[in-house]
Amino acid sequence: MSRILLFNKPYGVICQFSKDGLHPTLADYIAVPDVYPAGRLDTDSEGLLLLTDDGKLQHRITDPKHKLPKTYWVQVEGIPDEAALAQLRQGVRLKDGMTLPAEAVAMAEPVGLWLRDPPVRFRQAIPTSWLALTIHEGRNRQVRRMTAAVGFPTLRLIRYRIGDWALDGLGCGQWREQQAANV
Repeated sequence: MSRILLFNKPYGVICQFSKDGLHPTLADYIAVPDVYPAGRLDTDSEGLLLLTDDGKLQHRITDPKHKLPKTYWVQVEGIPDEAALAQLRQGVRLKDGMTLPAEAVAMAEPVGLWLRDPPVRFRQAIPTSWLALTIHEGRNRQVRRMTAAVGFPTLRLIRYRIGDWALDGLGCGQWREQQAANV
């Protein structure tokens, strides 16, 4: 039976077990042998990271041909209007081409959201808002580039869901083992 761990990666942690001398790593949080990250999450992003001991499962989770949906909670600078959300839903032109259409909805700040260390910069004259954004591909820094392309830079990025796996019940820096779902 495959092992899969769900980890709520804090801001500033790098998605590897080996030390780089600058940042905390997965080894600072997870002492489980023979599991490896299924994909990556940028150092300045937070939230769900899957780890597994099954190479085939790892491939199915990360391979773009499977287009496994990934949902992010995105705090942006400003308040996107319906036109900006429609652009995200249709796909956005980035330097490396058009993105696939995304699911994009305005949302309230997530209930029970942990504090980020360091906190997001606060600018009194510019409001912030939250989006739930679901993508089906995984280009480098894609969500950040998409929100910037429609005029609303990302301030905080939390991956909430990958396929059927979600952060529910996991505090920042916590992990749990779960049965591998069908991918």
